[in-house]
Amino acid sequence: MRYAWRTLAVAGSLALTGCSLSHPHYVAPDVHVGEPAFARTLEAHTLSSPAPGNRARLLLNGDQIFPAMLTAIRQARSTITFANFIYEDGAVAREMAAALAERCRAGVRVHILLDAVGSNQMPDEYQSLMKDAGCSFALFHSLNPFAIKRINHRNHRRILVVDGRVGFTGGTGVGARWAGDGRQAGHWRQTDVRIEGPVVRHLQAAFAENWRDATGMLLGGDAYFPKPERRGDLAVQAVKSSPASGAAEAYLLFLLAIDGARSSIYLTNPYFVPDDAMADALVRAAGRGVRVSILTAGATQGILDGLMRKASQAHFGRAAKAGVKIYEYGPALLHAKTLVVDGRWVSIGSANLDNRSFALNNELNVVFVDRGIARQLITVFEQDLKFAQPDDDHGLRRGLSRVFYLPLLPLRDQL
Repeated sequence: MRYAWRTLAVAGSLALTGCSLSHPHYVAPDVHVGEPAFARTLEAHTLSSPAPGNRARLLLNGDQIFPAMLTAIRQARSTITFANFIYEDGAVAREMAAALAERCRAGVRVHILLDAVGSNQMPDEYQSLMKDAGCSFALFHSLNPFAIKRINHRNHRRILVVDGRVGFTGGTGVGARWAGDGRQAGHWRQTDVRIEGPVVRHLQAAFAENWRDATGMLLGGDAYFPKPERRGDLAVQAVKSSPASGAAEAYLLFLLAIDGARSSIYLTNPYFVPDDAMADALVRAAGRGVRVSILTAGATQGILDGLMRKASQAHFGRAAKAGVKIYEYGPALLHAKTLVVDGRWVSIGSANLDNRSFALNNELNVVFVDRGIARQLITVFEQDLKFAQPDDDHGLRRGLSRVFYLPLLPLRDQL
């Protein structure tokens, strides 16, 4: 039955392919990353403001991400909010379900929101375990054949907030494939971030937005939104995008950052399928002397993932001709979604570089203007290149047509 619903979801999505999947060809202002004017411009177009007084820690792959999350969950005293696109099977999935259930039994208010399509392979026993313990559990946009349009709008955000004060976000799903060090076949190479400080309330707000959409319940009070406390020196901006309501914040975040680059761009993203305007921005950046390096997925898992790779490769030629350096990550399935510009501006989050993230999914990215975090991510990028191959035969690529990939994007396999 579960797979019948999945087939229906895909069919509905195919029927809607092409709807709401384009943006105007925006002309970006001449403002540089690092300038105060750029920060104000980004704030205006993403409807988000930097929150000062935070600290953050990068988390690489399941080996770092899951222990940090589980520690935070087990230390919860009042509330936990958890949203994810993918929840599957595996040891870490069982351990997380058990940890959340234990906190529910201890009196912590726990809210779990999973995407109905992305998490349709979650074992029923995990859901029962959490519900029986008293957790509030909901599915985002359940597969209702009488609400076909909603099927195409998914919650792709990854959010964990504990006691309103500790937050996690990025692109990690929960399951066996997400465990490990990001270098093993069949597993994911991932980058997430743990944050403490005033910006956590914005992560909580992103969860609350999707929770009210799914359940009609409004979260509030000190248990969810405590008085902000300064925890460090970082200013962090949380950019949430909800394209179903016409918003384009994730798209503008990437477009403004690329057009604002003046020295370097390090882009890590599993799906390099830019539209014309985004491709033009990358070509312009390379043309004005910006060193543009892109790391995308090389290893694939299954036919659909392979087709997505072909869709990405269809875009390599033009970018490479302009001087963009493109690399394909090999030993594991690349899933990190990071952007570092001019050695100072950083984005980490859930958005893929494709139309599904920019025009259909709910997404969440966090932005730092910090040379320390930028250096860390550039070092990570350079380490990943040791396990990647340069795309040297872009001139021979034919790939798929520029529009063929669109029907593939609504599938659960596009993570």
